[in-house]
Amino acid sequence: MILVTGGTGFLGSHLLRKLVNVGQPVRALYRKEIPQQVKDIQHKIEWIQGDVLDVVALEEAMEGIEKVYHCAAVVSFRPGEHATMMKVNVEGTANVVNLAIDAGVRKFVHVSSVAALGRSKTGKLDESCEWQDSKNNSKYAVSKYFSEMEVWRGRAEGLEVAIVNPSIILGAGYWNDGSGMLIKNAWKEFPYYTQGINGFTDVRDVAEVMYRLMESEIEGERFVVSTDNWKYYDLFTEMAGQLGKKPPHIAVKPWMAEIVWRMEALKSKFTGKKSILTKETARTAQMQVFYNSDKLTRTLPDFTYTPLKQTIADMCRVFLQEQQQQS
Repeated sequence: MILVTGGTGFLGSHLLRKLVNVGQPVRALYRKEIPQQVKDIQHKIEWIQGDVLDVVALEEAMEGIEKVYHCAAVVSFRPGEHATMMKVNVEGTANVVNLAIDAGVRKFVHVSSVAALGRSKTGKLDESCEWQDSKNNSKYAVSKYFSEMEVWRGRAEGLEVAIVNPSIILGAGYWNDGSGMLIKNAWKEFPYYTQGINGFTDVRDVAEVMYRLMESEIEGERFVVSTDNWKYYDLFTEMAGQLGKKPPHIAVKPWMAEIVWRMEALKSKFTGKKSILTKETARTAQMQVFYNSDKLTRTLPDFTYTPLKQTIADMCRVFLQEQQQQS
């Protein structure tokens, strides 16, 4: 039996679909309700209500488990959510690791992030990079770094582990959070763009890599999962084009970003709607970061990434279909 934490989230739901499609028995945690994204397969999954901070529910979920995919995490760049994020990402991971060891779990695949690699002076990052404290590290990056430390601690205590470090994950669904909000911004013809560069990858590819690592003999390794490094401008322009919308046309300088994120914060305060632009995202969006995933493609030579243009086309197609259904 396989346990998936965070199965109701963006990546977790795609992983559940992958595991169901290959016929593996799956158990998953859910906090309040099972999302629409997995309604069609929910009857093929054993569900247990609880979360990674609920040790009693976790103990129940671990019974008879041989493999654990740990996807549960909070991704936030909003100051008011930092404490919760640290608790869930670090303490929650420690709970899952501890109970996996107690239950005799055979293998543990952990979802980290390229953010846990830290920053480098050259802007070039891969698995060999060592974490360094820096003002450029987001609170999310700090939480993912310390959650990785819990996983490595688990390995030292006898747990077989593999870690994936995805770049920004793109895919259909969950439009009100994470990368899904990028599509909504393109739909609303958000006019601003930065000169930043970042890595992006398809959610289906991340799920596929996790599955392959779990089923392999690979252990004690971490892997950057990143399709390509794109300019934010190119990403937003591609999204706008697929949606039939105007691309961004106002280049944001660093001093302008400081104004724009404050304006968005004020707007969010009055409307109650989350904004993808915060102090942290505004500043990181100015950075030019290049991720190298050669280790993964060497280790899994038969794996190929979905081209980012295809990923964006698929996202936009689903988004447009849902817009038509709602109208």
